[in-house]
Amino acid sequence: MLLGAFGAHALRSRISGEMLEIYRTGVLYQMFHAVALIAVAGICDRLRRPRLVGVLFGGGVIVFSGSLYALAITGVRLWGAVTPLGGLALIAGWTWILFGLVTRRK
Repeated sequence: MLLGAFGAHALRSRISGEMLEIYRTGVLYQMFHAVALIAVAGICDRLRRPRLVGVLFGGGVIVFSGSLYALAITGVRLWGAVTPLGGLALIAGWTWILFGLVTRRK
């Protein structure tokens, strides 16, 4: 929430609309995956290696959202090349959840 408020108030007049939208995307994905991590904690007994999901989501958010924050604030487009690596980690986390729930022994 703090990063969202920072973007809405402190950055609005300092960066372009395009960069503000990039920043908002980072905030959205960070918040969504924070909620997903709470949900994972609730179903961790049904998953194989729930800590792996935590690492994938945590690392993915740091790289994905962090690179978007850096891109928006600095304007250095090279940060945009890092973002997909975080996205891959997030996708891997969701895939692991799906795989774990589908192949779970009853």
